[in-house]
Amino acid sequence: MKSKATSLKAAALGGLLLSNTMTNSNADEGMWLFNNPPRKQLKEKYGFEVADPWLEHVQKSSVRFNSGGSGSFVSEDGLALSNHHVGADALQKFGDKDHNYLRDGFYARTLAEEKRCLDLELNVLMSIEDVTDRVNVAVKPGVPAEEAFTARRAVMNAIEKESFDKTGLRSDVVTLYQGGQYHLYRFKKYTDVRLVFAPEQQIAFYGGDPDNFEYPRFDLDICLFRVYENGKPAKIQHYLKWSAAGAKENELVFVSGHPGRTSRLFTVAELEYIRDRRLPYALDRLHGLEVLLTAYSARTDENARRARDDLFGFQNSRKAYDGELAGILDPSLMAGKKAAEQKLREAVAARAELKDTLAAWDRIAEAQNVIAGQALKYNLLEAGHGFNSTLFGVARTLLRAAEEKPKPNSDRLREFAEAGLPSLEFQLFSEEPIYDDFEQLKLADSLTWLAGHLGYTNELVQQILAGQSPRERASELVRGTKVRAVALRKKLYQDGRAAVDGAHDPMIELARLIDPEARAVRKIMETQNEIKQQSHSLIEKARFAIEGTGNYPDATFTLRLAYGTVKGYEENGRHVPFQTTLAGLYERGAEHKNQPPFDIPPRWLQRKGKLDLNTPFNFVSTADIIGGNSGSPVINRQAEFVGIIFDGNLQSLVLDFAYTDEQARAVSVCSPAIIQALRKVYDTRDLAEELLTGRMKRK
Repeated sequence: MKSKATSLKAAALGGLLLSNTMTNSNADEGMWLFNNPPRKQLKEKYGFEVADPWLEHVQKSSVRFNSGGSGSFVSEDGLALSNHHVGADALQKFGDKDHNYLRDGFYARTLAEEKRCLDLELNVLMSIEDVTDRVNVAVKPGVPAEEAFTARRAVMNAIEKESFDKTGLRSDVVTLYQGGQYHLYRFKKYTDVRLVFAPEQQIAFYGGDPDNFEYPRFDLDICLFRVYENGKPAKIQHYLKWSAAGAKENELVFVSGHPGRTSRLFTVAELEYIRDRRLPYALDRLHGLEVLLTAYSARTDENARRARDDLFGFQNSRKAYDGELAGILDPSLMAGKKAAEQKLREAVAARAELKDTLAAWDRIAEAQNVIAGQALKYNLLEAGHGFNSTLFGVARTLLRAAEEKPKPNSDRLREFAEAGLPSLEFQLFSEEPIYDDFEQLKLADSLTWLAGHLGYTNELVQQILAGQSPRERASELVRGTKVRAVALRKKLYQDGRAAVDGAHDPMIELARLIDPEARAVRKIMETQNEIKQQSHSLIEKARFAIEGTGNYPDATFTLRLAYGTVKGYEENGRHVPFQTTLAGLYERGAEHKNQPPFDIPPRWLQRKGKLDLNTPFNFVSTADIIGGNSGSPVINRQAEFVGIIFDGNLQSLVLDFAYTDEQARAVSVCSPAIIQALRKVYDTRDLAEELLTGRMKRK
C-alpha cells in the first residue's frame, strides 16, 4: 500500500511542475503572508473578498507554540486549542513513574486543577513591518561576504532590540524569499500556559505509525491549554467562534498556521544537495535513533514513558523524510524545477537591466558546494548531532552566554541578541525532568556517531573521548555534571564568565573543548549562506520584475494563510471520500480485531452507545500545509472554527518542494467530533460548552 501510494504520488507530479515559481491561479496553492494575502486569487476563484478586519481577527486568534506547532484561541477566557502531538512535549514533562499523562490523558475540572507547563511559550502575531531597506542599506556593496554577514547580523539585532525596548513585544526579524525581503514580526508572548485537557494518546494517534501520513483516519488529535496573565485566565479579544456543523464537502476553508520550512524557491543546485546529501544523512541518523529508543523502551514501562515523545518524533520525521526523498528522487519533479529555472534565467538574460542577476545562480551553486563540504562537521559539532544530551545543551548555552552577553548587542550570535534573551532564559531555566540513564544512552550513542563519522583517530574525537569508550565517557559526563540543578544554572548565567570558568563542570568543559571548531565551522556556513542570500535577493528582485509581486515566500515558521476546498480524491481507481465518521473508528478496530495499534481505548468502547456514530470525525482539504501547521485552525468564510489540522496524507509529503492538489490533502479533526467526544466520552460538558459559547461557565 505505501510503496504503491508513493509511486502514484510520483506519477501524479509528472505534468505538474512546468513552473514552480509562479502561482497557478487555478490551484489552491500558497502559504501567504498576512500582509500580502491572496486577495486576487480568492476573489476570482471563490468570490471571496479578504476584508482587513477579517484578516486581523484571524491573525490575532492564531497562536504559535514554541514546541513546534500551531494553535488558536477558542474562547475569551484564554482557551487555546492545538494537537495532542504538539502538546506532547508538555505532557511528557509533567509525567513521572506514577503519572503517564502522555499515554493516559488529562482533564482539569476546575481552574485550580489546570497544570502549569514547565517551559511552553505561546506567541501571537501582533504586527508586521517591512524592514528590508534598513537591513540592506547596512550591508555595503562589494564588501566580503564575511563582513556583509556581520553587518547584517548587527542591524537585525539592533532592529529587534529597538522594537523590544519600545513595545515590550517579542521582536524577530524574519528572512523571506531567501533574502529578498526582511520583515519585523512582533509577538505578544504568553509563558503562563496551563494544561486543561488531553485525550489518551491511543485515540489521538489512532492507528499508530502504520496509519501516520495515511487516509482515511480516525484520530482525536487535540489538546487544550489556557493562557494566564497575572495569575488569572487571560481575557482574549480575538478568538475563533465554534461551528457546531463543521466543514461541508466542496466548501472553501482557510488554514491559519505556522508552516515550518519549504524549499520551493530553492535553486536546482540547492535541491540537488537536499536530494543527495541532506535527506540521506538525516534518514540514516533517524533510523539509528529509532532503533535505539525502541530497544530502550522495550526494557521497562518506565523506559517507554521516558522515551515516548522522542521516539514518536523520530518515527514521524523518518516517515516524513522518506516521503520527501521519494518526491525529490522523482525525475519529473527535478525536470520541472530545471525547466522553471531555465525559463527564469532566459527571461533575465533578455532584460539588460537585470544582467547582474545572471551570475547569481552560479554563486549559489559554488556556495552550496562549500556548504556540502562542511555540512558533516557542522552537524556533528555545531548542530550537536555528536552530543545528543539535554545536559550538554544546557552546558553549551551557559558557556556561550558567558562569552556572548558581555559583547555589544550588534556582535552577538543571533540566539544571544538582547531582544531574544527572555525566551532563551525561559527555556534554560526549565524544571523539566532529566533522567540520567536516558541521558547516558543518548550521549553514548551520539558520541559513537561522532567517532564513526569523523574517525576514531581524529584528534578532536580522541580529546572528547579522553581515553574511554563512548559509553564510559557518557556515563562519566552525565554523573559528573552539576548543571541539572536549575539554581546552579541561574547562578552561573547571572555571574558570568568567571563563575562558568570556575565551575570546572565536566559537561561545560566538553562544550569548551569543541567550541573553537564548532564556531569556526559555523562561521564558514554563515559566510556561505550570506553569499546565497545576496544571490537569492537578486533572483527574487528579478522574479518580481518579470512575474510581479503576487507570490508567496517559502515557509519560515511564521504565520501564514492557506486556503482550499474540502474534497476527497481518487487513488488506485477508487474514490476516497472527503470525511470519515465515528462509525468508521469502530469498523477499523473490528477489522483489526482491536489489536495494537488499532485498539480502541476502553473508554471509547464503553461509551460507544452514547455517541452519534454518523458524526463527522476527520476530513481532508486541498489547503497548502507542511510540518509546523499541526494544530492550525481550519476556518470557514465567517472565520468560524470547523476543524484542526493534524496531518497530511502520504501524497502531501512532496509539498516541501512543489504544490499539487491532485491527491495531496491536509487532514483535520472535524469540530462536531470534538464536541461529541468531550460530552459523551469524557464527560467534560463545561469544556464543550466553553467551546460552543466562547466563554467559561460562570459559577
